[in-house]
Amino acid sequence: MPVRRANWLPGIFNDFFGNEWVERQRVSSPAVNIVENNREYRVEIAAPGLTKDDFCIDIHDDDVLTVSVEKKTDTQHDADKSKSNKYLRREFSYTSFRQSLILPDDVDRENIKAKMEDGILYIDIPKIVKAEKTTVKKIAID
Repeated sequence: MPVRRANWLPGIFNDFFGNEWVERQRVSSPAVNIVENNREYRVEIAAPGLTKDDFCIDIHDDDVLTVSVEKKTDTQHDADKSKSNKYLRREFSYTSFRQSLILPDDVDRENIKAKMEDGILYIDIPKIVKAEKTTVKKIAID
């Protein structure tokens, strides 16, 4: 069966319009899930190829949680360290990402935790635990 190469650029096009003179913007937004249950909110950010050191998570005074990534890729370095290879197309990176989320009023800011696991950044945002109300309260008469 022949291979279909509909999006393949001819070699002369690559030679004439090389990537050396045009810097391509490599900004993409990873997928974000937000899950809620009775105890907490959980933010899940798809982050394949990134490490916990690539992320910065901040909580601002106005109750805004900001997650940002600054990942520097070495564009001069080929995947196999060979001078004979060059990328014709390179899209395997998040260069920068910034997402801000307004936190709800019922969040326990002091106990927010984050972890990386299997290419996903998890941010666990616990809710403030409210004391359960009793059904009957006796009031003494003075």
